[in-house]
Amino acid sequence: MTTSVIDTSKKSNVIPMAIVAVLFFILGFATWLNGSLMPYLSQILQLTPFQGSLILFSFYIAVTFTAIPSGMLIKKVGYKNGMALGMAVMMLAGLLFIPAAKSQMFLLFLLAQLVMGAGQTLLQTAVNPYVVRLGDEGSAAARISIMGILNKGAGVISPMVFTALILSNFTGNVGQELSQVQIDDMADSLIFPYLGMALFIGLLGFAVKKSPLPELANQEEETSSSISEIKETLSHPNLAFGVIAIFVYVAVEVIAGDTIGTFALSLGVESYSVMTSYTMMCMVVGYILGIAFIPRFISQQKALSISAGLGVLLTLCILFVDTQSSIVSSIFLVPFGGTQLPDVLLMIAFLGLANAIVWPAVFPLALSGMGKLTSTGSALLVMGIAGGAFGPMIWGLISGMSSFQMGYAVMLPCYLFILFYAVKGHKMKKVN
Repeated sequence: MTTSVIDTSKKSNVIPMAIVAVLFFILGFATWLNGSLMPYLSQILQLTPFQGSLILFSFYIAVTFTAIPSGMLIKKVGYKNGMALGMAVMMLAGLLFIPAAKSQMFLLFLLAQLVMGAGQTLLQTAVNPYVVRLGDEGSAAARISIMGILNKGAGVISPMVFTALILSNFTGNVGQELSQVQIDDMADSLIFPYLGMALFIGLLGFAVKKSPLPELANQEEETSSSISEIKETLSHPNLAFGVIAIFVYVAVEVIAGDTIGTFALSLGVESYSVMTSYTMMCMVVGYILGIAFIPRFISQQKALSISAGLGVLLTLCILFVDTQSSIVSSIFLVPFGGTQLPDVLLMIAFLGLANAIVWPAVFPLALSGMGKLTSTGSALLVMGIAGGAFGPMIWGLISGMSSFQMGYAVMLPCYLFILFYAVKGHKMKKVN
């Protein structure tokens, strides 16, 4: 495979960065669509909380077993071809939703989610290096933050699009026992939107393949890590605890973003499919605040401590607030034309503020002082995304045994561990 080094002095990177920005938006759009899809399928297929959590599990577990193969594939075919292949897999996943909707088979929906997660992993593995290397290395952090805002901004929009295209004709079905005709109509309404999304992603993949996006230079780095090297990497407490911190962080991020709609449905909220947008809006605000204040006015460690503390406080409020109370929305939403919502849902949405800067804070703290083990440490941290598979599953198990509200108790130890990492865990170094 022939590769060429990107020369920023001879050509503008505006077009490549614009392409990468679009891809980050698509990644966010498809990822946070799960927050609307989960309660919608739960309503159609009459799923238990645990079964509903499998919709998220099948999506996020793909990261665990496709991340390393994705890196190996990209090494063979190149980054640009890897992006195109990733979108081809995502297109296939979108098409799988058609027979899943027609047959109303839960296993087919889970397969479609699994394929979508695999396609996203391949696309992310290919597109992320461009953010760092399309431009000056010193400004990479700013570019990463911008891409993060695009990703979460897509999370604001995708539930709204889902509601407009799919749910708008079925809002009166909330809280009612559905007839088979209603179930068939709701399932069939998924077909054309997912067909359209599949075709759009396919066309975009073809456009990327034919685009002037430059190929990244082959760094000839060894992508595989020996067992001994992994053990050596994990012997550094700041990295080992960092992997756990990323795992529990992604768990709470996905719980806050993707289960809020299911909880809203159980409370009889007709606009349940847009609830993910509230969490994502709070995350976007958190990103912007992080860019503005870190490290100019506050250190990463301090910001991480505040975020974890806020997460603990909000979790306690979620567990004990009256689900019938709507004081917060009556003060801050209704006077401005907003919807009256239970306070407990807004507390979940506010978790977006607590979650926003955790990833960008934990990563550099965990990799500090890792030297030649940095690449292996980074790979282990990325695998912590598997928390997005297991966190919601535990939430589903607790919800099924008690209540949806009590399911959020799983977040309390997660935020407490992040607080421990912010205060002490990141300072713990290997003792030789």
